[in-house]
Amino acid sequence: MAASKRDRERGVPFFRSIQAKYALTYLLVVAAILIVMDTYPVLMAENMVFASKESTLKRQALVIGSTLAVSETLTREGVEQTMALLEEAQGARVLVTDAAGLILYDSSTLDDRLGDYALIGEVAVALRGRDASRSEYRDGAIHTQAAVPVMYHGMTLGAVYLYEYDTEQAQVLLSILSNLRYISIVICVVALVLVVLLSKTLTRNTVRLLSAIRHVREGEYSHRVESQGRDEMAQLADEFNQLTDRIQTTEEARRRFVSDASHELKTPLASIRLLTDSILQNDPVDMAIVREFVSDIGEEADRLTRISEHLLALTRLDAGAERAREPVELGTVAEKVAHLLTPVARTADVELRCSLEPACALLANEDDIYQVAFNLIENAIKYNLPGGRVEVRVSRREDKVVLTVTDTGLGVPADDLPRIFDRFYRVDKARSRGLGGTGLGLSIARDTARLHGGDITAGPNPAGRGTRFEAEFPALRERGESV
Repeated sequence: MAASKRDRERGVPFFRSIQAKYALTYLLVVAAILIVMDTYPVLMAENMVFASKESTLKRQALVIGSTLAVSETLTREGVEQTMALLEEAQGARVLVTDAAGLILYDSSTLDDRLGDYALIGEVAVALRGRDASRSEYRDGAIHTQAAVPVMYHGMTLGAVYLYEYDTEQAQVLLSILSNLRYISIVICVVALVLVVLLSKTLTRNTVRLLSAIRHVREGEYSHRVESQGRDEMAQLADEFNQLTDRIQTTEEARRRFVSDASHELKTPLASIRLLTDSILQNDPVDMAIVREFVSDIGEEADRLTRISEHLLALTRLDAGAERAREPVELGTVAEKVAHLLTPVARTADVELRCSLEPACALLANEDDIYQVAFNLIENAIKYNLPGGRVEVRVSRREDKVVLTVTDTGLGVPADDLPRIFDRFYRVDKARSRGLGGTGLGLSIARDTARLHGGDITAGPNPAGRGTRFEAEFPALRERGESV
């Protein structure tokens, strides 16, 4: 695994890199195009030359054949006399045979084959009454052959065969091929340079993104990728930056949460340790003092229990475990919570009022909604003033059901309102600890509400001093009702 990590740090070998794959792909495409460019024009020119030469020789052979077809038989003397009068087939070798394929005339002075049989495929085809022609490039020259039958009243008297050996047009074809090769070499060199530059351009963002991923892997969550252009790689860089933003935010929240949780747990533990040391170090110990210290230890243990329970609740909320949902009447839940907290309100000399509209149902887990209502109403009572008032109202607002809890306490300063739902955040830390607060209740309430598609907002009491909390949830759609 360590070796694999070192290999990743050194980078990908060039021949395995995306840049090499891009370059190879482009070069293969260019090579395929060049092969087509080098072969297709030459083949087309070659076919045109062959067709032209075959057509010319066949036309000349037809002229000779029509001139010879004046009698029922072909003789050597008659053919020679006729050929002496013709000026056709200049530069081409001419053979004339009788019906049996015996050569009666041969214009070649280097290879006189008079009296031999013409063992030539085109001649054999012509003696069967059909025209024949063929061209090929061989030994630096174009070899063209054509043969036609000599016909007299439907009878085949013999055949006229022409053969041409052309080096001039062969040189033209060779020069075309040579020029195309030079052009191809130049194009290959230019294409190679362009492919290298283009592949580097295409892979630059990939290399940057890979480098950024390595930085983030090492813990540099603030590292960002500079996105250029509007292509998919630029979009990928933007998505990476948004992902690292979220990771950085989550990591900061995690560190803050761990720090705050450690601090909150350390305070009651330190108190318990101090109280136990005080008991152990005093000898003899007054039992009244012992009972007082033990009572304080119990209160700190209860506080530790509440913090642990709240942390477990937040862990379950963060895990997003699916809840069993059923129709829940928000007014009924709020009434139960108010009834349970009425003795607490009397003890704190706080008046608790309820205004509950009917038909405010939502689809949720009843225990979760109960927890939300309990946290909001308990906080309103706990942080109120003697002689104060808490108003609990349940209403329906279009497609929402709303739980509103308003108190007449000291209120929350405007600067603290955006942070009161943060975990472990408390406006008055000294008073909050004195009342047994953990700084997690509002955070749990808001996360629970969001788990059920709702949300909680906080603001000043419009009627005067104090704070108002509103918990909104999607209303349950009744049968036949349009929400």
